Amino acid sequence: MPVQIALWSVAALLATAIVGVARARAAAGRVLVYGTSLAVCGVTILSALIHLLAAGGEAATLALPLGIPWIGARFRIDALAAFFLVVVNLGGAAASLYGIGYGRHEEAPQRVLPFFPAFLAGMNLVVLADDAFTFLLSWEFMSLASWALVMAHHRDAENARAGYIYLVMASFGTLALLLAFGLLAGADGGYTFAAMRAATHAPWVMPLALALLLLGAGSKAGLVPLHVWLPLAHPAAPSHVSALMSGVMTKVAVYGFIRVVFDLIAAPSWWAGMLLLFLGGATALLGILHALMERDFKRLLAYSTIENIGVIFVNLGLALAFQANGFAAAAALALTAALFHALNHSLFKSLLFFGAGAVLSATGTRDMDRLGGLIHRMPATGFAFLVGCVAISALPPLNGFVSEWLTFQAILLSPGLPQWGLKVMVPAVGAVLALSAALVAACFVKAFGVTFLGRARSEVCSAACEVDRIPLIAMGLFATLCLLLGILPGLVIDALAPSVASVLGARMPVQMHVPWLSIVPIAESRSSYNGLLLFAFIAVSAVLAMLVIHRFASRALRRAPPWDCGYPDANPATQYTAVSFAQPVRRVFGTVVFRACEQVRMPPPGSLAPARLDVAQRDLVWDGLYAPLARAIGVASQRLNVLQFLTIRRYLSLVFLALVGLLLVLALWP
Repeated sequence: MPVQIALWSVAALLATAIVGVARARAAAGRVLVYGTSLAVCGVTILSALIHLLAAGGEAATLALPLGIPWIGARFRIDALAAFFLVVVNLGGAAASLYGIGYGRHEEAPQRVLPFFPAFLAGMNLVVLADDAFTFLLSWEFMSLASWALVMAHHRDAENARAGYIYLVMASFGTLALLLAFGLLAGADGGYTFAAMRAATHAPWVMPLALALLLLGAGSKAGLVPLHVWLPLAHPAAPSHVSALMSGVMTKVAVYGFIRVVFDLIAAPSWWAGMLLLFLGGATALLGILHALMERDFKRLLAYSTIENIGVIFVNLGLALAFQANGFAAAAALALTAALFHALNHSLFKSLLFFGAGAVLSATGTRDMDRLGGLIHRMPATGFAFLVGCVAISALPPLNGFVSEWLTFQAILLSPGLPQWGLKVMVPAVGAVLALSAALVAACFVKAFGVTFLGRARSEVCSAACEVDRIPLIAMGLFATLCLLLGILPGLVIDALAPSVASVLGARMPVQMHVPWLSIVPIAESRSSYNGLLLFAFIAVSAVLAMLVIHRFASRALRRAPPWDCGYPDANPATQYTAVSFAQPVRRVFGTVVFRACEQVRMPPPGSLAPARLDVAQRDLVWDGLYAPLARAIGVASQRLNVLQFLTIRRYLSLVFLALVGLLLVLALWP
């Protein structure tokens, strides 16, 4: 039954996409498309939650006579798929609700409305797929629908470049996944996931399939060095689509990785965990360093997504390492932290992109150095954005703290691992995550402070107005969820238990029996956390401090200019900007990570010209990997261009030689 409901929901979303083509320019089309998407996502969330909680996540399957002959199109919902259906449709429902109000400001609704529900349908189909053909077809459909949304404002040269790079990386990722599934299917062509689970493979298949999977799913998730498309494409899309791409689509990529590595291959090895630990740690650190350097707040949010994906993959690496060594409880803790962080990131990153969209629609700029003082003009948006900043900075009592705290609890179990490589790697990655957590806090102090505090830096910022009520409701709902998941994490951990048990065969201890709604991931003698008591302590302390100040402070009203380095000048140029805020970090890491170069231009004596500080920085991954590759492809294309002008005789000779070569390969294949 849950599979049928999910597939009918996908069909409804595809029908809504067709309606979006016909009614995109009508005023009622926006409400119809987004409203229907909201209702369909709500039904899917309810069905998936019932299956996850009431049925314990037992697998339900369905086969349709479509796709590959003798196989068809197979669909399946188990506990893992049910959890990710909740993540996908929760983000989709919030984005749909936000889009009802935000869509009023969309300049090209005919380029957004048809593809928005199609994008949601594609992500749902990826999670439901139970054979390689259906998975790859859904994956490519998801990629193309999101590419169309990235290209919604294609007349902007930056958006067109972002769409081109995204399309190339998406095609490359799909090819890598195709090859990975081909290896797992083997010579017998067992393309169903059930056949892949039952198959036995040669020793070399698993490492090669893992490498291809990292290229395919890792590129979609944003793992370094496959991340280059993400900070270009996510900001180019409309803000509610950016929330879906950053908060939800990257989790679909995480789902694909977990499904194959933990379920289909199911042969864990400690070196695979070590590889994921290294890639996850590097991704987390590089992502947040890039975010700190940004002055475009949507690009800042996109880069911070890379950092959070790094945290998730660190947990997946820990789960693989623990599972390979028979530490079932520790593996369950690490995988629970990964899934919890995936859910948390979908919430607070969507919330932050919603806030960024509200600021963009009110001011028309994404440049933080032209913003400031918006807390006075947009107080509700500012408060919701602040909640998102606190959550993503992993500060208690919000949800981001809980999943990162669980991550460090799993890291503290690493001394029991027998391999010396892991004994060294895990603490090193833990130190990198601790550094990343501090940099995340600094990054979002900058994002909130420069954007919402201080004085307005431009006229459009001074004239900004609060957004419509409907986007504020969407932001308020996700801000509330960030708080609830932070103060009641035991409920989430128990809800995640069937998903973890379905792929590991183990789960964390039941948390609902712990007094005072605390969570005890391992044992009370080691560690515990109570978000509800911490929230109550913070709330009571704040109220008492306020009462004491109001009771004993002077009642005389005094007005004075704010302290501004001793200069009571109202000029906003005396404030910190996004670039100046990041200067200390840039001087520490910039010469190595960004090849940053600062050039000061001082006017000659007597000149009234202003002094200038020019900062140039480079993306070393792009310069070292992708730019040479693009040049090599260009050279090869020019050399091969001669093939367009061959005679028919030479074409036939070329085809004959290719055929002979392929027959030789088949003859020599063991």
